[in-house]
Amino acid sequence: MKYTAPRGTKDILPDDSSIWQVVENVCRAVFGLYNYQEIRTPIFEPTELFARSIGDSTDIVKKEMYTFADRKGRSLTLRPEATAAVVRAGLENNLISTDNLTKLYYIGPMFRYERPQAGRQRQFNQAGIEAFGSNDPLLDAEVIQMAVKLFETLGLKELEVDVNSVGCKKCRPVYLEALKKYFQENIKHMCEDCKARFETNPLRILDCKEEPCQKYIAKAPAMVDHLDPECKDHFEKVVGWLGGLGVKFKINDRLVRGLDYYTKTAFEVVSKRLGAQNAVCGGGRYDDLVEELGGKPTPAIGFAIGLERLIEVLKSENKQQGMGHRIDLFIATIGDEARKVGFDLLTKARISGVRADTDYLGKSLKAQMKAADRLKAHYVYIIGEEELKKKSAMLKNMETADQKEVPFDQLFKDTGCDCGDDCKCSCEDDGCCD
Repeated sequence: MKYTAPRGTKDILPDDSSIWQVVENVCRAVFGLYNYQEIRTPIFEPTELFARSIGDSTDIVKKEMYTFADRKGRSLTLRPEATAAVVRAGLENNLISTDNLTKLYYIGPMFRYERPQAGRQRQFNQAGIEAFGSNDPLLDAEVIQMAVKLFETLGLKELEVDVNSVGCKKCRPVYLEALKKYFQENIKHMCEDCKARFETNPLRILDCKEEPCQKYIAKAPAMVDHLDPECKDHFEKVVGWLGGLGVKFKINDRLVRGLDYYTKTAFEVVSKRLGAQNAVCGGGRYDDLVEELGGKPTPAIGFAIGLERLIEVLKSENKQQGMGHRIDLFIATIGDEARKVGFDLLTKARISGVRADTDYLGKSLKAQMKAADRLKAHYVYIIGEEELKKKSAMLKNMETADQKEVPFDQLFKDTGCDCGDDCKCSCEDDGCCD
């Protein structure tokens, strides 16, 4: 039997894993700049946690969750998103309080039973942040600014920031009635999902991506026209701060996001490089969720980045160039004695922080050079019988094809320092090029 990865999952192979590492490192660096600390939660949680937080009427809860019973019959679910799990962990471990601002971030896999397509898998990865304790509109704007900064750090362009307000539990009921009144005449022409949403939560209709439904959704009442004074003031201040921070955005009054816990600010960063599922980042405020999950009333805001989609965009713009794995040094040897010396130098290289490798397959020198090229080595150090006598060997720069003779005891000085201002060796980061 030939085994294959389950539908909707994907192996991240070595050629791509280095890209993932770069993206994850940029996420950690940018989150750290804004004083967010990492939290890691279990991959599965009690099913009720997600049903209660995300909303029974959402597609995620109704159609997409991977739910199973454990050996004692308890219902568990592989996490479809991380916010509810982070809130649970924050409350359980006393990280969330009403008089402190708590900033957390996460990176890890999520699970939803969806139709696989470009940038969307059934096991997918997200990086995201959650901030608890402040309802300041400036925090909303800063969170959106942070998302934009992260994408800019990766060199991405052709991105658009959409913002909206979805109101609060005081003004949303009035809006829901307006929606229901509007869709009552048109719902018979819309898809089956929209018909079901009309009965359970008309707000979810705005999240429908079916083309026949779009012409009716486009003319539906807008939430921004039904905000109460508090929500309206909050949204105007968010928009004002975004302008002051220099963030380019547009107001999208059809943006509601796919989760029921959002209040007030909702936003997405979308890419013109993807198809219908074009959001690479989405988030917003969820001021009621902490209380709904057993805590004290605590305002909160966050976002999540779909890493598969982000990497699809990076590849479409050829931004992954230079992110691949490379080694600094390949030591090629001819003969057993040269191999002993070469392995001693290899060990010293690694102790010095130089990424290095050698041949373990008994290949010819020509084949070893091909192997070094395949590994994208910056340098190759070639040791043979004559080199052993001189205790010196040829160091070849694989990018420029320049060669020079370097004594064994000077090797790491040359591989570390003679790169000049464009040094690309990993040892540069460790200080050995100083």
